[in-house]
Amino acid sequence: MPPIILIGFLFFAAIAVLIWTVVGSSQQSMTTRQFAEGFTTDLREVILAKGANERAVQPFVALLAQIARRLTPAGRVASLDHRRAMAGLPPSWTIEKILASKIVFGALFPLFAKVTNFKGTMGMVGAGLLGFFAVDLYINNTSKKRQQQIALDLADMLDQITIGVEAGLGFDAALARASKASKGPLAEEFHRTMSHIHAGLSRAEALRGLGARNKIPELRQFVGAILQADQYGIPMAQVLRVQANEQRRKRRQRAEEKAMKLPVKILFPLVVCILPSLFVVLVGPAGLRMANGL
Repeated sequence: MPPIILIGFLFFAAIAVLIWTVVGSSQQSMTTRQFAEGFTTDLREVILAKGANERAVQPFVALLAQIARRLTPAGRVASLDHRRAMAGLPPSWTIEKILASKIVFGALFPLFAKVTNFKGTMGMVGAGLLGFFAVDLYINNTSKKRQQQIALDLADMLDQITIGVEAGLGFDAALARASKASKGPLAEEFHRTMSHIHAGLSRAEALRGLGARNKIPELRQFVGAILQADQYGIPMAQVLRVQANEQRRKRRQRAEEKAMKLPVKILFPLVVCILPSLFVVLVGPAGLRMANGL
């Protein structure tokens, strides 16, 4: 078997194992549940009743995660876990599985570099570092796009909540209705907040958790206004209406800011790509005539 095919097979096999681990960890095998219901005390039967995912794959993933923890500072691991929540990854993608995937990619990228005849020790080290931090880059990019989408949808979501409150619904009921009627990351965050409230957390704790999970100043401003209105007895509909207008104004300002930055951003491709071509088209014929004349 050619080396490139072998490395490709190992790469896709590693990805398949990680996906299998994520999917399998969210479900308990039927045989294990049957043994749990029967209150069996035979340890060998309990172990054999587990699937291959629980017996082999999950311990291996835990070992890789332990290695990654030793290579990553504790503060970096905590930051990665926070960015995982900001990116909206499923709960089955725990921090241990993300750390294990960093080790897998960190080992596979140098193999790809070697198979493609990439020479040099520094190149192999660079490929390993690229694979190790590829997961971080993906999570950072995903979390950034998700946070931008949340900031974009906040004004419209506040309008829906305001309409519900003005129609006679309570704040919690209006929030739940708006999250069910909408789609997107902001609706998911509000739905998660309502799940925390239904699980027993107070409204203030659930809203503070919403603000802590997302690094969006507008969302934290909304949370602070709701908590203040709840504390001092300010009419909720009035606060929501003011917040909706404020968020819409800030969204318009962000759009105007991006429009003002556009001429500066287009300057580089204009100078590098367009002006040389235009210079060749305009000056080229005259240069050829001068060359023939001389």
